[in-house]
Amino acid sequence: MTHSFSSKLPDVGTTIFTVMSQLAAETGALNLSQGFPSFDPPAELTDRISWHLNHGANQYAPMPGISALREAIAEKTSRIQGRALNVDTEITVCTGATEGLFSAITALVRTGDEVIVFDPAYDSYEPAVALAGGVTRHVPLLIDENGHDFHPDWQRLGETINDKTRLIILNFPHNPTGAILSAEEIQVLAGLVRETNCYLLSDEVYEHIVFDGEPHRSLLSHDELWERSMVICSFGKTFHATGWKLGYCAAPAHLTTEFRKVHQFTTFAVSTPMQHGIADFLTSDPGFYEALPAFYQEKRDYFCKLLAESRFRLLPARSTFFQIVDYGDISDEDDVTLAKRWTRDIGVASIPLTVFCETPFTGPRLRLCFAKDDATLEQAAERLCRI
Repeated sequence: MTHSFSSKLPDVGTTIFTVMSQLAAETGALNLSQGFPSFDPPAELTDRISWHLNHGANQYAPMPGISALREAIAEKTSRIQGRALNVDTEITVCTGATEGLFSAITALVRTGDEVIVFDPAYDSYEPAVALAGGVTRHVPLLIDENGHDFHPDWQRLGETINDKTRLIILNFPHNPTGAILSAEEIQVLAGLVRETNCYLLSDEVYEHIVFDGEPHRSLLSHDELWERSMVICSFGKTFHATGWKLGYCAAPAHLTTEFRKVHQFTTFAVSTPMQHGIADFLTSDPGFYEALPAFYQEKRDYFCKLLAESRFRLLPARSTFFQIVDYGDISDEDDVTLAKRWTRDIGVASIPLTVFCETPFTGPRLRLCFAKDDATLEQAAERLCRI
């Protein structure tokens, strides 16, 4: 007997990251698609994790995270963003940012609620909203007169907010475009939500990778917005260790309570020796994450220099470890088709932007990851410059 099955996510297939990384592996292409560094975490950090691994830190950690790590997070947040977090009631360690985002959305969104995202929107947001019974509304980022630099369309956001709006998801520093928020834009956001009952979910996994002397302006730093916000951060992006899947959620106590109700049944506890090792390293070596902007800016500048003689048009990324390239002078193919073809024919894998948009507004653009060793960037640029 054949049983019919109705999918809860009928329009969701394999993510573009899996598709492009698998294609890169099959063809032997250089993988500048999926966002993971080609270099290892600092040895001092892995040494501390190994020490704890061999000294008894191998059983369940407390559900919110070990106290030493939450204390280290609180110290970092106070120093960088000026926010004094309560380590017991306002910080929860997660199994990566993706789990944090899922738990936050599940905790906040109810059947029929509307959730606003900015396109291009990271692909984990909308499926989580759908599973919670919500409806996603898309507000495209605007593109400046040069056709490269992205920024929020605040007028359209204001027009989209209504009585059903439960949550606005922000992702700044923005993946994939590298857009960041200015101090003035933070104030505009505050004005737009002031008379509403909606909450804010801020995906800030690239908090330590902002360039050209700009600070990262977190919702943690704004008193009014903080009261309605959940902020999700990632140790994987910060420590070149995306495979560890460790992050955290910072939120006011009343929102943390709701977050933990979901988190405890989604994952319960996060890897104990890794939590201890990261706590040690955050305390002993804060200079590591403080140096990240300069480290990745050097990577960005070198990659852009290598592409200077190519036929691509590009504006150096403002944040993250991704560079957007405009291929409008090269081809009129759609970005998905072209990304796959160039992976096979040129040997460089990239990410198309239109897959992150409800309406494919972004034009002829691809995302390339420059969190790679110089040799890989040089080889990739040589191939791209031959196009």
